[in-house]
Amino acid sequence: MIRRRSKPFIVAANKADVKGSEKNVEKLVQHGYDVVPVSAEAERTLRLAASKGLVKYVSGDSDFEVVDDSKLTPQQKKALEYIRENVFERWGGTGVQKLVNMAYLEKLGYIPVYPVENPHTLTDHEGRVLPDVYLMPRNSTPRQLAYKIHTELGEGYLYAVDAKTGLRLADDHLLQPGEIVSIVSAKKRG
Repeated sequence: MIRRRSKPFIVAANKADVKGSEKNVEKLVQHGYDVVPVSAEAERTLRLAASKGLVKYVSGDSDFEVVDDSKLTPQQKKALEYIRENVFERWGGTGVQKLVNMAYLEKLGYIPVYPVENPHTLTDHEGRVLPDVYLMPRNSTPRQLAYKIHTELGEGYLYAVDAKTGLRLADDHLLQPGEIVSIVSAKKRG
């Protein structure tokens, strides 16, 4: 019990698509463990299929969509059907993104923050909309975000702007989950 408090952990119950996995997950939960049923193989398969344009899928989705059934081989159709039935219908997803979110956001207490160069268009210098997300410890300030992005940006830090309100953020402002921030610095990163 002491170890669970001093070294929090999550059990990634991989191969959750295998018959009988529910019982194993249930036992772990009964023993008080934080358990996330995972099918890494299904995640890998779906990412590969998505990269080839065969399915529409983003890690963490609760389902996937076959783009064109006629482009799939019989083996691919069978594999995708297996994944849908034994992973998505049983567990609601592959569990990979859920595991990552639980580890960083819940156990470690990190928050996602979106730095942008242009607070009006929410873009970087290349025009990409919300191109990056940084996971910051709770109670981080905009200056700490600037240093995380690049040392020179932090060294030249002047102030930060809340992109949603357009208001300048106080130096002691604590970043909030999902906050979109534009850093104004005397130095550019690079």
